[in-house]
Amino acid sequence: MINEQNISLSMKQDFKIFDGHNDVLFRLYLKNKKNVHEDFLLGDNEGHLDLPRMNKAGFSGGFFAIYVPSQEEKIESADKPIRYDDMKNDSYELPLPNSVDASVALPIVLKKIQILKNIEIESNGHVKICENANDLQQSISKKQLSVIMHIEGAEAIGNNLENLDTLYNLGLRSIGPVWSRPTLFAHGVPFKFPSTPDIGEGLTNLGKDLIKECNRLKMIIDLSHLNERGFWDTAKISESPLIATHSNAHSICPHTRNLTDNQLRAIKETEGMVGINFAPAFLRTDGKMISDTNLDIILRHFDYLIEKLGEDRVGFGSDFDGALIPSKLSDVLGLIKITDIMKKHGYNDNLMQKLCHDNWTNTIKRIFS
Repeated sequence: MINEQNISLSMKQDFKIFDGHNDVLFRLYLKNKKNVHEDFLLGDNEGHLDLPRMNKAGFSGGFFAIYVPSQEEKIESADKPIRYDDMKNDSYELPLPNSVDASVALPIVLKKIQILKNIEIESNGHVKICENANDLQQSISKKQLSVIMHIEGAEAIGNNLENLDTLYNLGLRSIGPVWSRPTLFAHGVPFKFPSTPDIGEGLTNLGKDLIKECNRLKMIIDLSHLNERGFWDTAKISESPLIATHSNAHSICPHTRNLTDNQLRAIKETEGMVGINFAPAFLRTDGKMISDTNLDIILRHFDYLIEKLGEDRVGFGSDFDGALIPSKLSDVLGLIKITDIMKKHGYNDNLMQKLCHDNWTNTIKRIFS
């Protein structure tokens, strides 16, 4: 086991990080204040992410998720509406919230898009929303924060996909058909441990149409939160690499949110990607959402996923500002700890470059091209 006490945050980050999932837009949205983009750009030292801390941590880009909260939930923090206390039990199954109508979802999505666009506009060239492969390459070259706009749960797209082109024109380039709760497009997994992800029905006919449209537009399809039948339906239809932006290995942690070996095999065959989620419930062998979690379990998932997928198809999928993370990480600055233990674990510089950054950016550019 790595001696985490010997790792100091005064150390310099040696690697740029491209991350598969964060929910900072949700956290900012909940502040319900004018010019909230300034909190991100100047640094509010709240939650897990803001630009000054990200710069110190080497966080150079990633998927910025747009999540619509469930109507029946009272949201008081940026954590998703998950009952963490229940997830400390030896076994659990949390009921899923009801579906959200497009008429409710779309205004919230548009507000979060505007927050993100304000961040870009007011960043003095330090933040770039990347809409194509050239944007991404140029942003990397200019050392900007490279943003992929992502929707986690496709409710806002509408009953006939009528809002897809509008959202695409606003910069949306990645879609997760569900955030666990059911949508018109698919069925997600409940937060259940221990359990297979093979729960419920797969893609609806409209969901299959959505996958085809995403292929036409060269958009990324995120399979995290989708149940196993939906995963296999997507695999049959999609011409794009299979992507799970923030999921872990089911063989290590048998949680519904994690990927089975058969799913990993399919991802490998399509030259897809998996981003490792830092939420303890999806890392730990006991499935418990406990912040007192050793960081070496992250290495175990890295090792396993590299074994199953190859070293070109694994990266980070932190879920910063969207989930509880190990207390030893604290916030985005904890990435310095993670990369340090990865090096101590024996990952060489070439592999580190791939895992930290290049695997994600190469995969994204391939889908966009």
